[in-house]
Amino acid sequence: MSGLTESRPRRLLLDVLAVLLPVVAVLLAQNGSTWALVTGLIASAGLVLRHWSPRLALVLCLPGLAGGLGWAAAFVALFRLGRARSQTWWLVGWVSLAAASALLPVLIWQSLPPADLALTVTVVLIAAGSPAVIGTLISTRAQLTTSMRRLQDATDAELSAKADTARAEERARIAREIHDAVGHHVTLIAVEAAALAATTAEPDVRDSAIRVRGLAKEALGEMRSTLGLVAEERDSTSARAIPELVARAQRSGVRATLSDECSQAVQLSSGVSRAVYRVVQEALTNVSKHAPGAEVLVALTGDDELLRVVVRNGASMLSARAVSVGTAPDVGRGGSGLAGLSERVRMLGGTLDAAPSDEGFELRAELPLNRS
Repeated sequence: MSGLTESRPRRLLLDVLAVLLPVVAVLLAQNGSTWALVTGLIASAGLVLRHWSPRLALVLCLPGLAGGLGWAAAFVALFRLGRARSQTWWLVGWVSLAAASALLPVLIWQSLPPADLALTVTVVLIAAGSPAVIGTLISTRAQLTTSMRRLQDATDAELSAKADTARAEERARIAREIHDAVGHHVTLIAVEAAALAATTAEPDVRDSAIRVRGLAKEALGEMRSTLGLVAEERDSTSARAIPELVARAQRSGVRATLSDECSQAVQLSSGVSRAVYRVVQEALTNVSKHAPGAEVLVALTGDDELLRVVVRNGASMLSARAVSVGTAPDVGRGGSGLAGLSERVRMLGGTLDAAPSDEGFELRAELPLNRS
């Protein structure tokens, strides 16, 4: 917008000068002919119409060319006619008409030798044709510049599309490899767990085997969903599945309690919903590994702008030195889970903090609700 604002005054100034300078040239000419003076001023005034109709502006210059004082105005009109990108034969015809208008009085009132006549005709044709040719060249250059810019934009778009296609193909290849390699082993785990549940006579072992089989199937489904190998929308990794996640942790021996104050009042996007689920899942996993037997509180609170997730646990019942996600060195040392989780939350515009609390550990995440 600033470039357009600056170009308008400049364009207006050029338009004024294009009319004013021919008028000044006519008034300063030392010629006593009233006809020449009047036709020259008419030709200069006709330049106001050159943007609307360059041919009409040139027609008004023809009497001035015959009178001898219309050349300045004719230069501007012929230049504008060249800028109008008329067909070549039309442009040659208008240039010839302008040259004939200037030569006709000379041929009628003066008798020139052949050599002088040829020189006069040549000079008049050059004078009439030069501004038209310059205008045509400038117009052609502008057209070529626009075409080159469009071609460059199209080339950039094509290269970008090719790069996106290559990245998508590479991601698909990696996804297939991960699915084939990991999916094979996870499937074997599920089969072995099912076989163990069918053959064992101990109820605790059977229940554990059934849970392992269910977790293996869920892990396989989540992997396929994450890699884009299934099309249906899954709710197993959304905030709505957190009660089931906590219940499953309780069945595994984690003393977890859920306090959900926003599940009904807050509308979550898919990205935020999955991130909330992953935060709780990571926290419960770390509690079971680093603070077995500890009491855990999972609290979800929020308003229209911010969702807060807090997972707080006490000390382990098995060891007073054990804490939930681990001590701060454990978080930094093995934090592939927390590091990836922190990156996921950060990409959604939120924050993730993990720090020791009173006799335990606390994982706190805040996610804005105005981003997906």
